[in-house]
Amino acid sequence: MIKRTFDPGFRIELHRKDLNLALQGAKSLGVSLPNTANTQGLFNAYSANGGAAWDHSAIMRALEIMANHKAA
Repeated sequence: MIKRTFDPGFRIELHRKDLNLALQGAKSLGVSLPNTANTQGLFNAYSANGGAAWDHSAIMRALEIMANHKAA
């Protein structure tokens, strides 16, 4: 993150798929996973801005976009 190198290690699009499965499973059990839902929202925001193929460390960019401020 500090070097702003977001080359794929584990792509955001794969995290989104896995988090969706976790949220669906939790819903079927009547369990709330608020931090998982928030993380999914950040990944969705970044994917909508062209970052689906970047590494999950690019979540920092999602926060920057939402805050309209570059962190580093």
